[in-house]
Amino acid sequence: MGELGGSGWIVLGLAGLWLAIAAALLMLAARRMRDASAILASASSLGTLLELAPARPLLLRADGSVEADRSLVRQLGLSQQPRSWDELGDQERGLDQEDLNALREAAEAAALTGKPLEMQVRAAGSARVFEVRGGPAPAPEPPGSLLLWFSDTSAAEAERSKLAGRLHQTEAALDSLTHLIESAPFPMWYRGPDLRLGLVNRAFVDAVEARDAAEVIARSSELIDVPGPDSARASAIAALESGKPNALTQPATVRGERRMMRIVNVPLPTGAVAGFAIDIQELEDARAELQRHIQSQRDLADRMTAGAVQFDAEQSVSFFNHPFAVMAQLDPEWLAEKPEFDRVLERMREKNRLPEVRDFPLWKAERRAWFTSAQEVIEEDWILPAGDHLRVVAQPLPDGGMRMFLEDRTEQVRLASARDTLLRVRAATFDNLFEAISVFASDGRLYLWNKRFRDVWDIEEERLSQHPRVDELVPAMARKLVTPTAATQIREMIRHTTSERQSANGRISLTDGRHFEFAAVPLPDGNALFTMVDVTDSRGSRLPFASAPAGSRKPTG
Repeated sequence: MGELGGSGWIVLGLAGLWLAIAAALLMLAARRMRDASAILASASSLGTLLELAPARPLLLRADGSVEADRSLVRQLGLSQQPRSWDELGDQERGLDQEDLNALREAAEAAALTGKPLEMQVRAAGSARVFEVRGGPAPAPEPPGSLLLWFSDTSAAEAERSKLAGRLHQTEAALDSLTHLIESAPFPMWYRGPDLRLGLVNRAFVDAVEARDAAEVIARSSELIDVPGPDSARASAIAALESGKPNALTQPATVRGERRMMRIVNVPLPTGAVAGFAIDIQELEDARAELQRHIQSQRDLADRMTAGAVQFDAEQSVSFFNHPFAVMAQLDPEWLAEKPEFDRVLERMREKNRLPEVRDFPLWKAERRAWFTSAQEVIEEDWILPAGDHLRVVAQPLPDGGMRMFLEDRTEQVRLASARDTLLRVRAATFDNLFEAISVFASDGRLYLWNKRFRDVWDIEEERLSQHPRVDELVPAMARKLVTPTAATQIREMIRHTTSERQSANGRISLTDGRHFEFAAVPLPDGNALFTMVDVTDSRGSRLPFASAPAGSRKPTG
């Protein structure tokens, strides 16, 4: 080492120094490389974030030049990077010309005042809408430069337009509904969550005789002024608790007049209650009048001699009168329980108030078919086991029910039978009399005759059964008389007897040689009895003649 000398040591010192400096420089370079890598990584991350950001930048410099993000250029539909305001839009691409001019004016104002810029612009030739926000550009850009951010809000704007349209429709519908409620002819109201009146229509104001809705709300005027569970507030509470409309019928004072009202409260999802009231006074009056009419009909039906019962669409008793219960021998209290048609027939059968039939189920089914019968009226006669005779009339009703009437004709049938027997006895008696007998009514018609009368005048039974007038019999009588004009005298005598109520008699001779004495006698019922007695054996050689009224006799020839 001593051999190097002073100069050698100097060279070695300088080499070591340069080696230390090189090492330090290497370490510094490595650190800067790391810092650069970090900066590049951060720039790359920021670039990625910028690419993913919903807003795109646009730089407006003070000298009028423009620098736009590539994505924004594509969104605006531009074919190349714009360099000035004029290149940001035209009639077909870029920004709408009108919106571009408005944006330029707003940018110039923002550059002078330094205030933020915020507005909406539209893309030309498309439905795209951009929200523009920005302000002065940061350093190192020169003063007067602006950095604007463009956010594509097309979807949001379309949704906003749709919502605005719906809002407009809702407002129009609400306005129409408000006018409808205000014009409604019946009271309507709205109660808030505190159940105090919040809105009322004109009909409500008029009903409580107030000046306007404000006065009604201020003094909490109610249609129903009764306290307790039937009050207006209680009805609203009941609607809220049940979650369903609550309706009640209560009298209310409307324009100073007591009226029956149908009050309806409807709960709303907000906890409020809406309601309306309908005047049903006329309906109540009609219902009361109907009840009075029904009661009067029931009273009238109970005074009828015929039994009446009505069945509804379910074939149950809906009405009956007292005579029906008596004729059917059914307990009125049992009938009031509204038994079915089949049960009524079965109970009547137990009481022997139905005809005896072999197949009762079939007979009952046939009567059940009356409910749906196409006939308007069904009539039937029931002969009961005890000999009673009932006339039954059934009338199907449009609502599917049926009305039945029972008429007890037992006495009428018995009287008719007795009358028929009497008539047969009388006819047999008359036909066996020696005299010819006939009865003429007050109008001159032949009412009754016997076989002897028919044989004397030789008139067919068929013609006599037509009850001819006496003047229609004159030609037949004239053919049998020796003196034909005597038939006219007989006619006048019968007329005189029926009208003047005086007896007459006389004698006549027939062409077959027989002679008769006759008499016309007025009867109490206004008719005239005409009798003829054969006196041929006691006649002798006396001339034939006819009589005049009051027993006077007048020769006929």
